[in-house]
Amino acid sequence: QVQLVESGGGLVQAGGSLRLSCVASGTIVSIDAMAWYRQAPGKQRELVAGVATDGTTNYADSVKGRFTISRDNARKSVYLQMNSLKTEDTGVYYCNTYPPRRSSWGQGTQVTVYS
Repeated sequence: QVQLVESGGGLVQAGGSLRLSCVASGTIVSIDAMAWYRQAPGKQRELVAGVATDGTTNYADSVKGRFTISRDNARKSVYLQMNSLKTEDTGVYYCNTYPPRRSSWGQGTQVTVYS
């Protein structure tokens, strides 16, 4: 069974940066498109950024130009560099495949941006 463990979240002032990491067990990262998702308080989980096996990336309009997703298949890891953070970026961030596998959701990592 594939497990995903996210880390790197925290409390940061608006305009600051954070780098999230996700480490996977098994071979999920090398053979799947991967993505970061987030769930803000009172809202549904949404796709933030995705990276295909060939490195092609895509982003939600709300984070374009501020966030960068990357992957390291050798380390079975996916990263999300978040710059120029805004209060509306607050939420729990999860990594998973794209499309997501229901059984692979981890605990996520909390990101809180204050003004």
